[in-house]
Amino acid sequence: MNNPVQPSWIPDAVFYQIFVERFANGRPEIDPEGVVPWGSTPTRGNFFGGDLPGIARHLDHLENLGVNALYLTPIFEADTNHRYDTADYSRIDHRLGDLADYQALLGQAHRRGIRVVLDAVFNHTGEGHWAFRHIRANGPHSPYADWYHMEFPVQRDPKPNYGTFAGCPYLPKLNHANPKVRDYLYGVALDWLRTGIDGWRLDVPYEMEPDFWRGFREVVKGENPQAYIVGEVWELATQWLQGDLFDGTMNYPLRSAILGFASAKLDAREFVKTMNAVSQATPAWARPGMLNLLGSHDTERVWTHLDGDPFALRVATALQFTCEGAPMVYYGDEIGLAGGDDPDNRRPMPWDKAVWDRGLLAWTRELIELRKAYPVLRGSEDALVPLSEEAFLRRRGNGDEAVYLVVNRGEIPVELPADLASARFAVLLGDGDAVQFGVGRATLGGHSLVVLGNAYTHPTSQC
Repeated sequence: MNNPVQPSWIPDAVFYQIFVERFANGRPEIDPEGVVPWGSTPTRGNFFGGDLPGIARHLDHLENLGVNALYLTPIFEADTNHRYDTADYSRIDHRLGDLADYQALLGQAHRRGIRVVLDAVFNHTGEGHWAFRHIRANGPHSPYADWYHMEFPVQRDPKPNYGTFAGCPYLPKLNHANPKVRDYLYGVALDWLRTGIDGWRLDVPYEMEPDFWRGFREVVKGENPQAYIVGEVWELATQWLQGDLFDGTMNYPLRSAILGFASAKLDAREFVKTMNAVSQATPAWARPGMLNLLGSHDTERVWTHLDGDPFALRVATALQFTCEGAPMVYYGDEIGLAGGDDPDNRRPMPWDKAVWDRGLLAWTRELIELRKAYPVLRGSEDALVPLSEEAFLRRRGNGDEAVYLVVNRGEIPVELPADLASARFAVLLGDGDAVQFGVGRATLGGHSLVVLGNAYTHPTSQC
């Protein structure tokens, strides 16, 4: 392994993922034909008119939440609402705005201290991509005939005779062994980096040979060593985190562990064991670069997964924001947006604050503030200890600087370790009334969680 270095801004990052078509409509005049009313039921095919100006118009919401990094789902010309079927990597999708809208969003975000990461869909294109259309029109005589895994004559139905992603005819798979294809995609990455973006999220990188991503890293880091490279990997990602590929991956194993405990599918001992396994499978250098999520456009909404249980939601988010790595909020999760699996998890963001879960929003904001205020919550020292089948303690940091998260999911109070029974500890966040301090002992009541810190130690830095 070489000596990888994370982008210096990543340990302090708090990400917000936006499914662009569903966040906000800022320019109704560019709405696609047949756009449905905002708030309608999402389907795999309908459009609501979300666009880049809509995001720019609501940057106040992100800034007030405490977000300092954006991850946008694909914004390039495509045929679907999700845009993972690229037709032209060089153009902003006309239903999302134009280059000026993109530059305005990027500039406004950067002026607010919010970085922007785009989605790199390089395993496949859409069937509307100009190279694929040229092949269909010209067959083996096309100069792009070897850009895909093709047979001739090209057949789409009833079953495509060309390589696809997930068997979808509209997602033809690129031939990454072709140097021209590699150069083309590396050029795409460079072109958009030079517009000022702060990194790339890599779609389904496991469908491609690692050697492609080694070249990608060399190109990207050669242009901007501070650019963030994060891969969509659903399993333990050790093989992808050896320093020559990615800075981090989307931390789905961590999500499974956290939601497992919050939903009472894992007891405290099983949860601690699982969390330790996830940590041990992640090389220490890469842990700050992990993208720690509870939900995304590919999962059931966290609110729905936890049946809207306020305590379970507080437990899950408290665990997420006290982990090493960059926490990521999927748009709407902070205000309790519900949704099942795709496409229901892609509902439009409701901008009527009367329907927002104000308690969850305040709790998320407080967790972000706490994380920014206490450096140990972003650091590497982390110890998890089960206190019972229903309760655990997490210690972040050591000595006087340590911060403790204690969660009791059960109804029976649990006794805390003796060293937490000192008057020097104060409740920084959570159910302060549930903590009982006595002479030489302390307990946490049932169905409670607290974050404890040294009452005589002030935060040592703000970021």
